[in-house]
Amino acid sequence: MDFDLSQTDPLLATTRSVRKRLDLERPVPRDVLLECIRLAVQAPTGGNSQTWRWMVVDDPDKIAALGELYERAAKAYLPLYRGGAPLSDQTERVLDSADYLGEVMGRVPAMVIPVSTGRLTTEMPAAAAAYYGSIVPAVWSFQLALRSRGLGSCYTTLHLMEEALANEILGMPDDVTGVALLPVAYTVGTDFKPARRGPVERITYFNEWKASLEVPTDDGP
Repeated sequence: MDFDLSQTDPLLATTRSVRKRLDLERPVPRDVLLECIRLAVQAPTGGNSQTWRWMVVDDPDKIAALGELYERAAKAYLPLYRGGAPLSDQTERVLDSADYLGEVMGRVPAMVIPVSTGRLTTEMPAAAAAYYGSIVPAVWSFQLALRSRGLGSCYTTLHLMEEALANEILGMPDDVTGVALLPVAYTVGTDFKPARRGPVERITYFNEWKASLEVPTDDGP
């Protein structure tokens, strides 16, 4: 199969964490979310375990309750970023955007909460990597599917600071593991651009640690 790289590459390069450009007024149809989840579960999963489950929340009262929980966690956590060394302008913009998301999380049209059945009971790096690696690729596929349909999302985890309460709101059992909470909405405009990143040659090593290719003089994305 030949893919159109003029379409796939921009999709990969412009799927952003969307916060301020979420359209809080436009409903998100369930069939669109199911379509995106249907694509998401084509992602690889360790041992073909398929332990993912997808909690879709479109009840305004439950969204408001989860939004209150999320905002409380955001107000406790985000100020920690500002307590140390001076931040770059870009980081300040991201934090300002995160503050905004905390304020409006309870008003988004839909939330999608991916969870994995069972609990991670070991701190062994290999086990943790395999556990989360069996669902996180599907979450990213879901976000790409949203982007291709004019919707945006943001991978957040702050609700896990009060996971038991979040589970209670949704009637979820204790023997599942929350992975993320994604606010989902159509976006205000679709003209997202690639993020500015440094040259990959600086962060890519070949065969030995710090064995890099020559770094280009152009620091552009």
